[in-house]
Amino acid sequence: MAGTKISAKYPPLIDPARTTLAYGNRALPRLNHELRTDVLLTRQRTLMSLCDYLHDPEHIAAALRQGIVQSLVCLLSDEDMTVRFKSAECLQVIASHAIGRQAFLTHKVIQPLSTLFDDSEDVVRKYSHLALEMASRSVSVAEGIIEAKLVPILVSKVKTELDEIKAIVLDALHFCFKVHVQDALDNGAMAIFAGCLNHESAAIRYRAARNIMDLCVVLEGKNQAVEVKCMDSLVVLLKDTNTDVRANAAGAIMSITITTKGKYTALEAGALWPLLELTEDGNSEVRVNSLKALTSLSEAPEGRKALLEQVERIKTRLSDPIPVIVKAAEIALKTILWKP
Repeated sequence: MAGTKISAKYPPLIDPARTTLAYGNRALPRLNHELRTDVLLTRQRTLMSLCDYLHDPEHIAAALRQGIVQSLVCLLSDEDMTVRFKSAECLQVIASHAIGRQAFLTHKVIQPLSTLFDDSEDVVRKYSHLALEMASRSVSVAEGIIEAKLVPILVSKVKTELDEIKAIVLDALHFCFKVHVQDALDNGAMAIFAGCLNHESAAIRYRAARNIMDLCVVLEGKNQAVEVKCMDSLVVLLKDTNTDVRANAAGAIMSITITTKGKYTALEAGALWPLLELTEDGNSEVRVNSLKALTSLSEAPEGRKALLEQVERIKTRLSDPIPVIVKAAEIALKTILWKP
């Protein structure tokens, strides 16, 4: 005779780590209410469900209208590590949308989020930096980060943080540098980035070279790059096996060599021949950056003299399938063949 067996297992599709969602448009009001409860387990389960719920782009605008961001900001200072971590992760998901990034300014999220930079838990620090990096892709948020005086703090984190978090911080700084670089230059960023050029991780090497290129947009950055002697390391990176590293190293040299001091520093470091080899690289960004760097070096008499013997080699780039590389080759040849 058949019988029944009482099981202690949860029914299918029931996750004990997540709260049950209310139906339809009642889901977010209930989630927001449960975020403010005093029961720790409820807050944890609600955040787990909310994080999944926000991954649907259709729910972001509704979440902002319900005041979810304000609730998450309050939870950033929670005593529980899981609550802080999931709150930062939810903010990161929100920041992946334009209206979410605007909410960072409207609800003053930047400063509370920055308090987690010194959290004792690695995962909390990671997601706080991820949220800020995602939001910094908006120019207005990048300006807010600068106004909040967070650039010096982020620069210092490049020295002390774990490698995984360090890469995220370098990305956040990159977006801030599109707005303003002086704060970073005043706080020793150039020397710190130069020290990262020899890092074992290609992800950090290329980000460090890219950020050096960002800082060299202004004259003081070019001068500091020469002073901290990063050129030797950049020349070594021109032969790196990673494409992004080669491209950004060539770009950094391109920016530094705009000044006369930078030109001669690069020539003394032996940058000319590696750059010449990169004009035939398989990556278009590497080719265009190397051609532009060679154009700058050819403005120095010593550089022009050496490159006059390589004109035919550079002329091969005139048949490149990418128009911007053809234009860069034309400018390089015009500069090399110039006569007073």
